[in-house]
Amino acid sequence: MVSTALASSLARRNIHYGWVVVAATFLTMLVTAGAMGAPGVLIKPLQDEFGWETSQISSALAVRLILFGLMGPFSAAFMNYFGIRKVIVFAMALIGGGFVGSLFMTELWQLLLLWGVVVGFGTGLTAMVLAATVSARWFTKHRGLVVGMLSASSATGQLVFLPLMAELTERYGWRATVFLVCGMIMFAALIVLAFMRDRPSDLNLPAFGEEHVTQPPPTQSGLLAMLATPMTVLKEISGTSTFWILFATFFICGLSTNGLIQTHFVTLCGDFGIVPVAAASVLAVMGIFDFFGTIGSGWLSDRFDNRWLLFWYYGLRGLSLLFLPFSDFSFYGLSIFAVFYGLDWIATVPPTVKIAADRFGREKAGLVFGWVFAGHQLGAATAAYGAGWSRTELQSYLPAFFIAGAFCLLASILAITLKKSGLHQPAAAGAH
Repeated sequence: MVSTALASSLARRNIHYGWVVVAATFLTMLVTAGAMGAPGVLIKPLQDEFGWETSQISSALAVRLILFGLMGPFSAAFMNYFGIRKVIVFAMALIGGGFVGSLFMTELWQLLLLWGVVVGFGTGLTAMVLAATVSARWFTKHRGLVVGMLSASSATGQLVFLPLMAELTERYGWRATVFLVCGMIMFAALIVLAFMRDRPSDLNLPAFGEEHVTQPPPTQSGLLAMLATPMTVLKEISGTSTFWILFATFFICGLSTNGLIQTHFVTLCGDFGIVPVAAASVLAVMGIFDFFGTIGSGWLSDRFDNRWLLFWYYGLRGLSLLFLPFSDFSFYGLSIFAVFYGLDWIATVPPTVKIAADRFGREKAGLVFGWVFAGHQLGAATAAYGAGWSRTELQSYLPAFFIAGAFCLLASILAITLKKSGLHQPAAAGAH
């Protein structure tokens, strides 16, 4: 097998195969996130061709975001039962099928089915839980850094492809962008088939940072028992204030990122006379700064009190969103927004994962984060529909941005209400 030969070759160079798995996972999350971001540049073309209102298109995107989040805990169960590689390839097939089908749609219900339900399920299988699962299985050392890298790939993928998508849409129509997405999905699926492996023990390797090969835990008796695990964990953690604070803050995280900026920023800029390619370029700048900001957040989360990291992240994001309506949408104003907002786009993920692991234990961390991430996507769906409704009914997106900014300031306060008990002390967290 390709992976076995490559693992042996890398071992002779003292390179762990886990980094190959990280690279394959990075590409997967980058591409699927690009697919998630694609509709952000397609709202106006769909309006022009089909005559649909912004609120109607936004309803399909809201359904997608809800399913994207709700699939998180169950995607972890699927990965445990079927294996990471099979789940990723199946997810790619769903996403690709949803986009291919949209080439032939003529009715709004078809948009809801294809971009809402089918793409929602597919992208949900490759959500942030994938990053948490890969990092937990393959890494003991540098796990925070790996979570930061993979989190950055997800957010960056939503942004860096947008200028190309906007250019394609402007020159050749929205269907050209759909073809691009399908090509990206197919390429990533082939890479996963060739190089992804479920666990280090599949290649007779220890996890990175360990000396002995750890065999996987015994599989539960059946798929139904495996699927019941997320509900059992939810029942257990729902009685704790920590879970609900993490859920609420991540709801606000989604409210102020995916559902708002990713979905509506290009159209918002169009309302102020900025062409889609230029607006998408601003998003790409955010993606570049996000990449470094999120990796830096992973490094910081191993060394400092994660509650205060979240306080600063949400507070600065809120101030950025409150600043945007006063930027006059000038080059300098949007540049300032892109830098500060971009650094903070998804920097909240590593501290949130770290708190979940510290409070609920390593074995439950993935499932707990899956439920917290569901809150993120419920917030994203709320903003996706709510901002679209604001533009349709109030003739302006700006109220949605003021509301999101205010909620971010609330999240910063909620973060520091978490009790310090149970958190790693900074010195201990940084020790090896």
